[in-house]
Amino acid sequence: MGRKFEEIIEKVKACGKKTVAVSVAQDEAVLEAVRAAKERGIADAILVGDEAKIREIADSIGMDLTGYEIIDEPDMVQASLKAVKLAHDGKADMYMKGLIDSKNFLKSVLDKEVGLRTGGPLSHVCVFDVAGMDRLLFLTDVAFMTYPTLEDKVNIIKNTIPVCRACGVDMPKVAPLAAVEVVNPKMPVTVEAAELTRMCEEGEITGCIVDGPLSMDLAIDKEAAKHKGATDRKIQGDADVLLFPDIHAGNLVYKMLVHLVDVQNGCILTGTKVPAILTSRSDSFETKVNSIALAAVVAEEMKRGV
Repeated sequence: MGRKFEEIIEKVKACGKKTVAVSVAQDEAVLEAVRAAKERGIADAILVGDEAKIREIADSIGMDLTGYEIIDEPDMVQASLKAVKLAHDGKADMYMKGLIDSKNFLKSVLDKEVGLRTGGPLSHVCVFDVAGMDRLLFLTDVAFMTYPTLEDKVNIIKNTIPVCRACGVDMPKVAPLAAVEVVNPKMPVTVEAAELTRMCEEGEITGCIVDGPLSMDLAIDKEAAKHKGATDRKIQGDADVLLFPDIHAGNLVYKMLVHLVDVQNGCILTGTKVPAILTSRSDSFETKVNSIALAAVVAEEMKRGV
């Protein structure tokens, strides 16, 4: 596991073990992840789903279910509603997707009666520990918002700031990305990036530093920033948050990092009452464990109300 994620886990241990409610828990990969999270002192789990199948899978992987609360609900949709209600009612600190498909998982998150709505839009944050980098990278949004408007981007930034703080970055530098680092009226993404910068400078967005538009090299490579003479920029290769113009750009970068680079990462859905862990079936075991750890420190940050 990456060194920086080990530091996140140490933060979890310092604030106390959390509880994750798992929706449709009869999933081998998810059970392995919650077992590891429990063993590492990150979180206990309440397993909601088909109890017979949960026990069958646990037996096949040698998982001792002693100490786990299991709520038997064979119907997947009902299981998701019962699991999310635990988080809604404060009986769990975070909510995790199990075997259920993403569409129905998100329906439970957005349920008006027992879901995790806060009144604002949701967005997705991925935290990367990249080998050779001296800091964590926060990528948003790579999985949820497809074509964010200017207003959406403001909310994405606001949703991401508590995640940064939970990971020890008190004043994150946010880079609204584009293909170029200058405003071009024919490239609306650059105009919106400049507007986000203005809004931050004038106090409409607080708790971070926004500097855009920025090309990727100026955002993450200090040598490139120096070479291009970007000495007047607030961000000079030291961005913490990469704010993508759309889901295509974000998802492409995410998958390139995962498949080609030495990284560890964790992902959560934000803008919810408690963090929601929406991992993919293709995500690695460590990504699932890291995501639980990330959700745990964010849950603590949210509880403090800062």
